[in-house]
Amino acid sequence: MARIMAQGLAVASGQHVIVDNRRGGSGIIAIDTAAKAAHDGYTMLVYNNSMWILSLIKKLPYDPVSDFSPVASIVSMPNVLVVHPSLQVKSTMELTALAKTKPGGLSYASAGTGSTAHLSAELFKAMTGVNIVHVPYKGSASALNELIGGHVQVMFPNAASVMPHVKAGRLRALGVTSPGPSRLFPELPPVAESGLPGFQSVVTFGLFVPAGTPSGIISQLNQAVAQILSKPDVKEKFQNVGAETVGGRPTELAETIRSDIARLRPVIKNAGIRED
Repeated sequence: MARIMAQGLAVASGQHVIVDNRRGGSGIIAIDTAAKAAHDGYTMLVYNNSMWILSLIKKLPYDPVSDFSPVASIVSMPNVLVVHPSLQVKSTMELTALAKTKPGGLSYASAGTGSTAHLSAELFKAMTGVNIVHVPYKGSASALNELIGGHVQVMFPNAASVMPHVKAGRLRALGVTSPGPSRLFPELPPVAESGLPGFQSVVTFGLFVPAGTPSGIISQLNQAVAQILSKPDVKEKFQNVGAETVGGRPTELAETIRSDIARLRPVIKNAGIRED
């Protein structure tokens, strides 16, 4: 995501834009580095929902809301509800019915505590009242391998990582987690339209700058993002990784953050999700 945006921003600004990929700490190191950078528009951050969701689970060295100013949403990526083919269900409603007959008898994989796959499943459990056991792994690749191997039965991975396995018949897809039909996966019904109205769990990647960055700079960056995302070749690049371009005003990204926090805070509290 960051590299595609960096190429476009370099053209728009006439300057080199370097991608500084700070690994470690589930992204905390990168986010904290950006939070403490000078608020002059020369340091930007590309990150997703986990930036603010982590704040609901553990104590962080930064505040994801007050320490950053949103610039624009870049893309959104739905998760996909998938099951192992041995599970005799072909819809979200059938999975719910089966899970209710086997409390604790089914398990779901995730890429770790607080991941979108984890929270999507916990939201599903909260809205359906089913008891499906969480099995966390160290990364989505390990979780998917265990699901394909039949060691767990259910997962909510991101669309890009799982659709090749669905097309190959190794997994069965039941629905997407976007609030409405996905243009990227029109053949899959939204989970929200399968007996769970209001269900939503979408990964949003956004561009941010440190709080205190002048509004004029934010406006210039927002306009640059809009121009980049309007280009057909950029749309195609994102579509190839299962992402849909969004754009929009800074206030719209801020509202996405607020609604995510409001929706997921009670889910995290009721599920007893804590720092590992």
